[in-house]
Amino acid sequence: MREYMGNNNPKYSRTAKKHEQHHSSKNHNGPRKRPVRRPKKKMSLFSKILLGLALTALVCICSGATLFFMWAKDSPTLSEQRLASAGSTMIYDSDGNKIMSLGTENRSYVNGKDIPQKLKDAVTSIEDRRFYKHMGVDPFRIVAAALSNVSESSAGLQGGSTLDQQLIKLSFFSTKRSDQTFKRKAQEAWLALKLDKTYSKDQILTYYVNKVFMGYGCYGMQTAAKYYYGKTLDQLDIAQTALIAGIPNAPSQYNPYSNPTYAKARRDEVLNAMVTNDKISSQEAASAKNEDVKNGLLQSHQKQGTTENEKIADPYIKQVIEEVKDKGYDPYKGSLQIYTNLDMNVQKRLYEIANTDSYLSYPDDELQVASTVIDPKNGNVVAMIGGRKNGNVTFGLNRAVQTNRTNGSTAKPLMDYGPAIEYLSWATYKPIKDTKYIYPGTNIQLYDFDHKEKGTMTMRNALIQSRNIPAIRALEAVGITKSQAFIEKLGFKYKKTLEFQNGIGMPSSTLQNAAAYAAFANEGIYHKPQYINTIITADGESKKFASSGKQAMQPSTAYMITDMLKQVITEGTGTRASISGLYQAGKTGTNAYPSDIASKFPSSASMDSWFNGYTKHYSVSVWVGYDHQYENGNYLDRYSQSLASLFYKAAMTYLSQGKTNTDWSRPSNVYVKEVNGVRELYLAGSSSQTVKDEDGDSSSISSLETTSSVLSSTSSSSASEETPASSSESSSDNVSTSSSSSSATNSSPTSSTSSTGKTNTEQNGNPDNSDAGKTNP
Repeated sequence: MREYMGNNNPKYSRTAKKHEQHHSSKNHNGPRKRPVRRPKKKMSLFSKILLGLALTALVCICSGATLFFMWAKDSPTLSEQRLASAGSTMIYDSDGNKIMSLGTENRSYVNGKDIPQKLKDAVTSIEDRRFYKHMGVDPFRIVAAALSNVSESSAGLQGGSTLDQQLIKLSFFSTKRSDQTFKRKAQEAWLALKLDKTYSKDQILTYYVNKVFMGYGCYGMQTAAKYYYGKTLDQLDIAQTALIAGIPNAPSQYNPYSNPTYAKARRDEVLNAMVTNDKISSQEAASAKNEDVKNGLLQSHQKQGTTENEKIADPYIKQVIEEVKDKGYDPYKGSLQIYTNLDMNVQKRLYEIANTDSYLSYPDDELQVASTVIDPKNGNVVAMIGGRKNGNVTFGLNRAVQTNRTNGSTAKPLMDYGPAIEYLSWATYKPIKDTKYIYPGTNIQLYDFDHKEKGTMTMRNALIQSRNIPAIRALEAVGITKSQAFIEKLGFKYKKTLEFQNGIGMPSSTLQNAAAYAAFANEGIYHKPQYINTIITADGESKKFASSGKQAMQPSTAYMITDMLKQVITEGTGTRASISGLYQAGKTGTNAYPSDIASKFPSSASMDSWFNGYTKHYSVSVWVGYDHQYENGNYLDRYSQSLASLFYKAAMTYLSQGKTNTDWSRPSNVYVKEVNGVRELYLAGSSSQTVKDEDGDSSSISSLETTSSVLSSTSSSSASEETPASSSESSSDNVSTSSSSSSATNSSPTSSTSSTGKTNTEQNGNPDNSDAGKTNP
């Protein structure tokens, strides 16, 4: 029985085995046998990696979802008003008054039922093929776009954004690249989902078709159809429809007027997308591609809705738009509010001075004027005129910022005498030789307007009389490298090294000159010109802009230059700009004709006339000349050469009304000394009794007595002669270039000998005349 139970009762069997094992261990001397255990199965490295990746993915998904919903809850409220609005940018003056809007007035709204199916097919094919299938965000499109970016193949897609997302971006968010953050993308996607849930596909497409910017101030595709073709959308053929559908991606690049090649390529891309999307046949696409891209385009447009303020502020607004783009915003897609530094009252006065006979008398309507007004304390561009008699042209040529004309002798304080004071500590009575001068490394002789040499004179008198030879001697003493470094801090940046002749004329604009002279007015502190004060984006973010200012020169340099330039206006070449009782400083400049074509014009004719002047409150630069200065009759006579000074005087008289009239304060390191009856300045640490001329020869103050007396007499004579408009201009900025070609090609002094053998500075008549800036860096 026990045997049976032992064999068949599991409990007994286990107990018996245990007892036997125990008994055996007690009665045997051999090692104890341990029960055999099977090893646990180890996880492979691959499995661990997969598990780790899975866990990481899970954490990322959870974290991403958490972030997404955190960002999404701060999204703007979905608003039909925002969706339906034109989305145009508004531009305001410095007082917050609206100047203009980009496109609102030039808009034709189209109802959804009136949008032709072929346009819907074209838009969805090129912008969002799965528009009718997704729910506002298309994961497939996002993945496909990512893969195409990696493979550098567009695959017909325009990125990962659906039409819903594009509409949301245009309606609610900034289009600035730096604002395209993950948070914005999350909010954009969230609103796109809500949009798709709230509105039908046709409603969404209608909002999009009416909102996109189409170029030339047009918002909406119906507006574009009327602007480009003079038709409504339903009257366009397939080729024209495809062109319209392709424009929003890059309105400037796909403009059929200025870029027909790109416009055709984009149109054909739309047609190909329609074929791929089974909306048209290959035969229809081929036929449409054969159509001339300019077929049906209107040749002229009637500009409507242009207000008087828009016309007056046009050159300024053109620069505002450029600056907005430079800051990373799209003024045509961004629905921005742009607050500028424009003083509309000053802008209107400049416009009146340029375009009416109430202030100045112009010889003809072809003579052009450009002027820029800047606040020296902050660099704000207060006003700007880019031309005269321009009609209703929108964003036309702005001569105030063009740099293809040299600024004549207005360059002398900037490139010659400013650096001499800054780097060499020259006193205002520093003796400089007005004697025969040959450009270094050449056999080219430099002349003044009168072909005379006046011996040794002080730096002050050389600047007051605007003598050329002393100016270039000052530049040579400083050196081109230091001089160019000096003007670079004042906003003149050139790609090549300047030449000595640029000391009496640099290629520059009124914008650059007004900003540079503003540093003289502001104790040597230079501010980069600023058109914009504040930009408010579609989502309410406000960004302010200001120039911090940099110390471009010592306050002592600015003061000493200003002190000399004050006399330019009171008794030198700038007497026509004189305003009784006003503390101001300034410099004249004109450019003569190259001597190889000078025979076509009167001996006293000039190509350009400049005046740069300033008070403590405003810096103003004025240019006067003809666009085509080499054509017969397009020259400045004696009176026309004075218009730059007279324009400045009219503008500064208005600008100074209601402003404090205070003189500049002398820095503590600038000392005053009377030299031969003239109040002169010198720097602390430099010798007040003996100075060295540019050749290193010592000259005592007393040795200049005779010369200084003669120069003072000459200066007074020049001033009295220059006051009448018909006088024989006896100041001396005048340099002409003997062998520049009539096409105004710039060359170095070494190539400036004319066929007559005369050298590069012969000119009769206007002493304020310089064509020295032939080198165009």
